[in-house]
Amino acid sequence: MYQELFRIPGIDLPVYSYGVMMVVGFFGAVALAKFLARRVGIDPEIFVNASLVALLAGVAGARLSHVLENIGDFTRADLTAWQNLKNVFNMRSGGLTYYGGFLLATPATIAYGVYQKVPLRLGMDIVAPCLMIGLGFGRIGCFLNGCCHGAECNLPWAVTFPYYSNAFLDHASDKQRPMLDLLPDALKLVDPVTNEVKVAPPEVLRRRGPQYVELATHFRSRRVHPAQLYSTITAWILAGLLVTFFTLRPAPGRVFAMMLMLEGGTRFLLEALRTEPAVAGQLSLSMIIGLGLVVSGVVLWVAFGRMAPGDTHIAGAKIPEPAAA
Repeated sequence: MYQELFRIPGIDLPVYSYGVMMVVGFFGAVALAKFLARRVGIDPEIFVNASLVALLAGVAGARLSHVLENIGDFTRADLTAWQNLKNVFNMRSGGLTYYGGFLLATPATIAYGVYQKVPLRLGMDIVAPCLMIGLGFGRIGCFLNGCCHGAECNLPWAVTFPYYSNAFLDHASDKQRPMLDLLPDALKLVDPVTNEVKVAPPEVLRRRGPQYVELATHFRSRRVHPAQLYSTITAWILAGLLVTFFTLRPAPGRVFAMMLMLEGGTRFLLEALRTEPAVAGQLSLSMIIGLGLVVSGVVLWVAFGRMAPGDTHIAGAKIPEPAAA
């Protein structure tokens, strides 16, 4: 876990790993989109601009989704309304939900494609593997940031996270096996409002003295699945499959439909290794959305296969004829 990669000399400005991975993922996705666009004769610069639209809409949707899923963290009674509002917009170290970004970025990008008169289904096919590239890098950012951690496990590749990470705080507040009871009093803090004993934040330890900061380094979370890296590997495998399928000239739109089915299905399975709270029975919000993506993908796969092939000439270039549905 490396939330802060380094600080810019002279101005002491922190550079966060989460943000760096977001940027790397963005440029990786743009590069792939330009490559695929050239293959079918579409102006690649259209996809550069579309990526910027997707980035802005995606960040807004991803943050909104995260806030709604964790609304209690942004309506804390011990903070003022202004402090809670500032926390809503504080994204320096993470706090973005992929599906929230996907659900807002997709219609925004489609609208831009329609405005630019790009064949809609073909444009969706180009974007599909690019989303998986961006997702893969984003999940590396999650791992470095310590968010979106997995459930406990004892596998050889299990990982632990440091003091006051998301995993550490979750384990400390676990009502079945409260790790808080194992902490020395020097690392605890009594909430003045509720009288509840909590894990002392790092800033409190720094005020108490360097010896307390040193003491905290000896305590870590329990061993958990590196679920973020599972998602990275899965996303990049899906990107490779989608690019390969794209080169086979399927009916326009079916690459995007396949992405929905594969991403929805794998996300549903990976959620079983995470700790996101259930919202309907045993299903988390991401599980429900994953199932919805699978159903949507199946519907679009059938629908796109029955549609006419669409435009075959763009910007003077020949687009390969699609294979039979």
